[in-house]
Amino acid sequence: MPMKVDPCSQSSLMHPDQAIIKLLEQVRPLHDSEVVQLPEALGRVLAEDLASSIDLPPFDNSSMDGYAFRFQDLANNAQLTLIGESFAGHPFSGEVQPNTCVRIMTGAPVPRGYDTVQMQEKVIANGDAIQIEPPKSIGANVRLRAEEVKRGSKVLQAGTLVGAAEMGVLATIGASQVRVTRPVKVAFFSTGDELRPVGTELGLGQIYDSNRYSIQGLLSRANVEWIDLGVIEDDKESIRAAFLTAASQADMVITSGGVSVGDADFTKQVLDEEGEITFWKLAMKPGKPFAFGHLGKAVFCGLPGNPVSSMVTFYKLVWPLINKMQGLIPSQPLQVQAKLMSDIRKSPGRVEYQRGILTQNAQGQAEVTITGGQGSGMLTSMSLANCFVILQQQQGDLPAGSIVTVEPFPAVLN
Repeated sequence: MPMKVDPCSQSSLMHPDQAIIKLLEQVRPLHDSEVVQLPEALGRVLAEDLASSIDLPPFDNSSMDGYAFRFQDLANNAQLTLIGESFAGHPFSGEVQPNTCVRIMTGAPVPRGYDTVQMQEKVIANGDAIQIEPPKSIGANVRLRAEEVKRGSKVLQAGTLVGAAEMGVLATIGASQVRVTRPVKVAFFSTGDELRPVGTELGLGQIYDSNRYSIQGLLSRANVEWIDLGVIEDDKESIRAAFLTAASQADMVITSGGVSVGDADFTKQVLDEEGEITFWKLAMKPGKPFAFGHLGKAVFCGLPGNPVSSMVTFYKLVWPLINKMQGLIPSQPLQVQAKLMSDIRKSPGRVEYQRGILTQNAQGQAEVTITGGQGSGMLTSMSLANCFVILQQQQGDLPAGSIVTVEPFPAVLN
């Protein structure tokens, strides 16, 4: 029996990997930047390299609670005399002598002249008489000055997304303010007389406008400044006005729907008249129709109207564009191999991004289960999933037990 071929497959369809390369060639990073206070830097992209103005750590310090001393004084397992203490923010200020030690806390400066710390659990204290179990080597439990970062060396590079760890690094080197790129401004809207706002009653042939909310959520996770222009009626001049307004306010304009072959609306007409737009047919499922181009100075991305198609094309095609416009350092998404726990039906012809649930069994092996129905209108499949099961263009049906490529959802999809 001949293998069933994807009915939507055509030899002229562009592979999604090729599409990403072509798209990235047509956008440039924004050059605008601004200086913000450290608390406002979270989620922003650094516009310049940052060097440390101090050594890290700035002084020799203890990595644990215990006692600081000279390693050579333990040669004869001698008893040491306690002469003081060193606490974080309150270092020992006395003079170090042979055969002495000080009580020291984690993070506290190691007094000049001492070179080793032993944890308190391996010390016997009898008043000022201290018996210490010798550590394995000199310098044990001491964090040396500048062992992490030397003054003047680069700690973060331009294009770094500032997350919680980066916030801590910036504070550690004393950066009270940083230069970051301007957020990408993205305007979006929906078109269609059949679309109704949530909270209202649906009439015959009407549906709720769900795509706009999904796009808003995606844009919020992408750390952009988004502009929601609402729902635009199926009227050519209204659509034209919406496109012109969006292009005048934003770096990128996104719409969903109106880019398929059979769409009987004014979107394509207006785009042809007001912009330089190419309508692409991609060898991907979901998400075959896609439009890209420019409206004035703004980049335009037209997503398919089906809810899952809209989200998948945003993730695979639009999100990399936003990252490049923000100046983010390029990176490849994480992919892992997992054992398929149920049969998969697929016809050769297009790359498929089936929605799955990635887990780990008792033996530590990765396993993935398909969420159920994979129709491009089944938005619940995205809500249930935590990964894509990526099936290559010429792949056919797969039985349970097969090893498949899985791409866990990044933050933008969670």
